Amino acid sequence: MSRGREDQRALLLRVARRAMVDYGLEPDYPKPALAEADAMRPAPLDGHGLEDLRELVWCSIDNHDSLDLDQLTAVRAPAAPGEATTVLVAVADVSGLVAAGSAVDRHAETNTTSVYTPARTFAMLPERLSTGLTSLNAGEDRPAMVVEMAVSRDGAIEHERVCRALVHNRAKLVYHEVGAWLEGGGEAPDGVAAVAGLAAALRLQDEVAQRLRQRRHEHGALELETIEPRARLDAGGIQALVAERDDRAKQLIEDLMIAANGVVARFLEARRSPVMRRVVRSPERWQRIVDLAAGHGVALPGEPDSAALNAFLVARRKADPLRFPDLSLSIVKLLGRGEYVVSLPGQKTEGHFGLAVERYSHSTAPNRRFPDLITQRLVKAALAGSTSPYSHERLYELAEHCTCQEDNAQKVERRVRKSAAACFLADRVGDDFAGVVTGAGDKGTWARVFEPPVEGRVVEGQDGLDVGDKVRVRLIEADPERGFIDFVRLD
Repeated sequence: MSRGREDQRALLLRVARRAMVDYGLEPDYPKPALAEADAMRPAPLDGHGLEDLRELVWCSIDNHDSLDLDQLTAVRAPAAPGEATTVLVAVADVSGLVAAGSAVDRHAETNTTSVYTPARTFAMLPERLSTGLTSLNAGEDRPAMVVEMAVSRDGAIEHERVCRALVHNRAKLVYHEVGAWLEGGGEAPDGVAAVAGLAAALRLQDEVAQRLRQRRHEHGALELETIEPRARLDAGGIQALVAERDDRAKQLIEDLMIAANGVVARFLEARRSPVMRRVVRSPERWQRIVDLAAGHGVALPGEPDSAALNAFLVARRKADPLRFPDLSLSIVKLLGRGEYVVSLPGQKTEGHFGLAVERYSHSTAPNRRFPDLITQRLVKAALAGSTSPYSHERLYELAEHCTCQEDNAQKVERRVRKSAAACFLADRVGDDFAGVVTGAGDKGTWARVFEPPVEGRVVEGQDGLDVGDKVRVRLIEADPERGFIDFVRLD
């Protein structure tokens, strides 16, 4: 193995740290934050109004290398056939240890999110907390915020509540293993089979999640499927770029978290609390989406219509499943970014165009996202009947800051992904690829090639290209240090 490949991890780490600084993020914890985290002790498990829900069969499902476990799920079977099924989501009680204004909190507020790169995860909270004291680790009793939802046969939530409770994670499970099993891939994974009742519980959770998903799609939620290439590193460097796709386990968690986040937003609104919402506004580039659909023989309305767009997406998935992720990526780019906004009691609220929900917050990942930690503090105040721990002005400032820093974190992750891809493609300069245009504007034109799933800039022949166009390109440069992948258009 060459010296260059041995140093790829070090290169990617160097690129990541430099990018974080460039975009106003802190790659290292301040010494006061580390000292504060080292001095913390586990949260008390008795008193404090905690319900004891440890008898439920709780489990976590996450990536195989995830150690910062934010949520668990559990289920109660319906009392009789045809009745609603109750699903529960437990969220790590991070605010029980991380006080507002503390050194740990100030660092978390600076970055507002964990940053994920192939070389290292720059966790929002020190590892003593995020993978230890505030993680819902297997085999541990933990305090949690719990969202309980009774879901009918048609996917409607008939009853919902939020409480503080004591929970116990029975099994740490992995997406691809559970997903393959739920999709009919043989025996239950060892982690599932080892816990009495867990297999049946997961089957029931999956059924409820699919009901919730179907109902959202009926109301216009977009059925999208994007490919997130992930660099596979070992001691010898980058061995592959793996395209990660959805599976039933990921859908299970996604759908239950979307539902739980909606419950939390409604809970706060009902108690006249301010809410930090997650919104995706109606797309400004709707006409380009209309043009893309027209290229497939479908006429969309002249004004943004999520239900019509989703009907088009469903039809395209059936007609061309191989290329559907490319179409999905084009739509995602044209929809525009998500953002955090604050709504006060009585104010008209904006919804989330892509999810087709009106009331939606981020509340289920407080180890990884600062908005979720803010929301958790608002929920605790509402449960206690006390006033908001944040002034309205402060919430507005935080919403704007969190939106900005989330964008910056995504830029860091993209930059490092490009460096990883450039490492992988360094020996393929001069090769030709088929791809799709993923970005077009004043700042340049970008295309993602199909195999390997890598995005780069089209530096010649880009005139007239727009998002969603199919192209053939030739790789003319791959610079790992700068993360540059440059193509020229062939057709």
